[in-house]
Amino acid sequence: MWQQLIVFLIVGGAALHFCTKYLPLAWRQQIVHFLARRGFDQAKMAKLFKTGPSCGSGCGSCGSCDTPAKPAASDSASSSSSSSSSNSSKRVIMLHVQR
Repeated sequence: MWQQLIVFLIVGGAALHFCTKYLPLAWRQQIVHFLARRGFDQAKMAKLFKTGPSCGSGCGSCGSCDTPAKPAASDSASSSSSSSSSNSSKRVIMLHVQR
């Protein structure tokens, strides 16, 4: 009886660790939202599952309701700065072949 209870706790802890670490972010956010609807504290669940609070709570932290940023005032100034900033914003992943 006690052995089964201990094994159940160990397997449950391993499953919780797997869910908090290896599941995709979208699934973890859905789990947090599901648990928040069931009465758990969303902030604690988000911290446990290493996500931010989901948009289902209406907290506004996801930024989906924000107004879009205003465009630059002059196109000529933005075109010269955008060419240098576009090159710096691109990331290149260098692959090193080991033989």
